[in-house]
Amino acid sequence: MRDLVLVLGDQLDLGASAFDGFDAAQDAVWMAEVAGESTHTWSSQPRIAMFLSGMRHFAAALRETGRPLHYRALDDPATRGGLAEQLREDIARLRPRRLVLTQPGDWRVLQALRGVASEAGLALDLREDRHFFTTPAEFAAHAAARDGRGLRMEFFYREQRERLGILMEGSRPLGGRWNFDTDNRHAFTPDGPGFDLPQPPRFAPDAVTRGVIALVRERFGSHPGRLDSFAWPLTRAQALKALDAFVTERLPLFGPYQDAMWPGEPWLYHAQLSAALNLKLLTPHEVVAAAQAAVRTGSVPLASGEGFIRQILGWREYVRGIYWTQMPGYAALNALDAHEPLPPWYWTGDTDMACLRDAITQTLAHGYAHHIQRLMVTGLYALLLGVEPAQVHGWYLSVYVDAVEWVELPNTLGMSQYADGGLMASKPYAASGQYIARQSPLCRSCRYRPAERTGPDACPVTTLYWDFLLRHAARLAANPRMAGPLQQLARLPQAERQLVRAQADAHRRPS
Repeated sequence: MRDLVLVLGDQLDLGASAFDGFDAAQDAVWMAEVAGESTHTWSSQPRIAMFLSGMRHFAAALRETGRPLHYRALDDPATRGGLAEQLREDIARLRPRRLVLTQPGDWRVLQALRGVASEAGLALDLREDRHFFTTPAEFAAHAAARDGRGLRMEFFYREQRERLGILMEGSRPLGGRWNFDTDNRHAFTPDGPGFDLPQPPRFAPDAVTRGVIALVRERFGSHPGRLDSFAWPLTRAQALKALDAFVTERLPLFGPYQDAMWPGEPWLYHAQLSAALNLKLLTPHEVVAAAQAAVRTGSVPLASGEGFIRQILGWREYVRGIYWTQMPGYAALNALDAHEPLPPWYWTGDTDMACLRDAITQTLAHGYAHHIQRLMVTGLYALLLGVEPAQVHGWYLSVYVDAVEWVELPNTLGMSQYADGGLMASKPYAASGQYIARQSPLCRSCRYRPAERTGPDACPVTTLYWDFLLRHAARLAANPRMAGPLQQLARLPQAERQLVRAQADAHRRPS
């Protein structure tokens, strides 16, 4: 054997760079399902099923192309428990002259595979991941060019728009503005999203997926989450169908309602394409192209199209650049010195706070929550409570079907928990319960009152928000974006401050 091409669970792309120059007469593909990748982080059942079923469907696609494949299934008694252990054993058996790999999405995995190659005395041909618009080296060059002015996604995003000609009219942004946030991000009316809310396509499990679901329930039945509603796109054809349905049916109203929440409606106008993107069933190039084409033809308003494209071309590329330029030290950052444990009900949803109960039970049921539920409900509460960032990171990496560390870690540790001290976000995403009340009707069914910060009916999010400001006022005083909240804090009487602190402490450690 000349080359053994290693394919990981988030690299399900027949056109990946690792296949460049592949010769079926002398090369082979290697894939392995190992329990360690589901237990290294206590992965939820939907996340495990997403990766395993995606891998098995991709293995079938590989066989159809005639590429020789060495596949280790989880339920094969000879399969080892860890990725490195399995690869080490298979190298000894297959005796390739070289290993080939597209850049992984996890720093830990990359180091493990490099270690195995080194032990075996084999060259590891690590190739660029063409799935993205930018490379880590290009992001590093952008960061260096900022020359002490600080990294900000908005400037990076504008550079990419100009470089690639996306939503541009010559040298100017289409519509004369780079950002349409003021036209977007509304709440629903009291009547909610209505009965005509388009539902995304759901894909009934086929025989392969049914087999995976049974295996996951048997092997990982003690892990969080449920599989009774599992219906994600798991093949290239299904992912393309999901993309077309989103652009046609839901993207037109994505912008106005991208920050809105509504009980019992997990999908709303969001794309639910991140898992397909992160497993490489879709490319961001085709996703952005489809959205831009819809804007150009007039079927999608510019504000909605721009808001969505910014998530793909802006945030998604930006967080990957942050990850690969800052690891491995980034994962250990804790700028706010937060050390509280993650509440155990994050794994069950058993809480009397309506917003958190809704977001967590939805997450456990589907392996999905949209960005505001993640950032401004589950993430907000953990930030205000002062949960250790590593524990928050572990939860997000566990429960979401789209969670790969390169995208999850910067979004959680940096944007949500401000643990990097402002590298990702220009200020902490801290807010009181009144933000949640503005974006959803959840507070109406809750026993707590979001406008009250102390007393028996005070919303814990609101109490903890004011406690957060009290605890971090000195640390945040130099941040111009925190000037308004800190001015409000300065007007808070001393007696009220003491009540806030006492109630926050009682909430953290109930008797």
